[in-house]
Amino acid sequence: MSDMTLPNPDETIVPTVRTSVSPGLPGWLLANAASFAFTSYQTGQLFLIGVMPDGSISLNQQNYAQAMGLSAQGGRLYLASKFQIWRLENMLQPGEVGNGSFDAVFVPRNAQTTGDLDVHELGVDRDGRVVFVNTSFSCLATLDLTHSFRSVWKPPFVTALAPGDRCHLNGLAIADGAPAYVTSVARCDTPGGWRQHRSDGGVLIDVRTDTVVAEGFSMPHSPRVVGDKVLLLDSGHGLLVEIDPATAARREIAFLTGFMRGLAIHGDHALITLSKPRNGTFAGLPLEQALDQRGCEAWCGVAIVNLSSGAIVEWLRLEGDITELFDVVALPGIRRPMSLGVGSPELMDTITFRA
Repeated sequence: MSDMTLPNPDETIVPTVRTSVSPGLPGWLLANAASFAFTSYQTGQLFLIGVMPDGSISLNQQNYAQAMGLSAQGGRLYLASKFQIWRLENMLQPGEVGNGSFDAVFVPRNAQTTGDLDVHELGVDRDGRVVFVNTSFSCLATLDLTHSFRSVWKPPFVTALAPGDRCHLNGLAIADGAPAYVTSVARCDTPGGWRQHRSDGGVLIDVRTDTVVAEGFSMPHSPRVVGDKVLLLDSGHGLLVEIDPATAARREIAFLTGFMRGLAIHGDHALITLSKPRNGTFAGLPLEQALDQRGCEAWCGVAIVNLSSGAIVEWLRLEGDITELFDVVALPGIRRPMSLGVGSPELMDTITFRA
């Protein structure tokens, strides 16, 4: 195995943030042959989590303004930020390692400037086209060489392609190489109208048929297709739920003590990002009462949930300045990922080429 020597990026997070992990997290990652990445729009950071050779957790952090949606495609990451969508490539060839032990080094190779569209989740279709949730314009969109975006779909209840975040479209599920489902906080057609329906107005929409297949959610996020079911986060209730799109039947899998925004499925487990309340309270959401009834406080971090039992089997917790997270992706086959920061000396001094 060859060893590629790289400049050593800062792999620590800001001093005012403390991290802790469950004792079994390193073993779980090794047993499941995976690592994971997650974002915080609040602090504008991308985190990459893996396991070092000595069994400790590796944490690599880089700055991306208002880091939001993530999509992992083999050795490639797509990341939505405040006004750009980034493409990061793993620069290592099979058998190479970076900094003596990292088996993936993600380098920002391209940034498409979209303007501030409040992009939430994103994915890649069968043709390699990036499809993203354009929350500001209440539509699904793709990149355009000339313009900020090209609209590819909007909910049937939205009558105009215009800014204003009418329904708070936020989550996207890709299935069979095409957009399949989205989540929306409400069926509204007026700018900001969704805010009046946060407690029970949420819907799951089948993009292929323009049909609302399930409703009554509170602030739903992150639909994911698993077999013939759809898993999603009923965030305002604090629930991970399974939906049968054919019948709208739902099954509660787990209650989590925090506001959930990101969901990744790896085998028979779900990785979920949790956030604390933005202004000290989840006022107006059922989650507030549910936490009070259980005598629990919300926490910020990533929980790994067994989909069969609904139990949290492992976790990573963040305390300090970071209180809100967004998306999470599993990175199968990668044990120790790292990245080089945009505009950093490390990125400028790291040159690779193909002869």
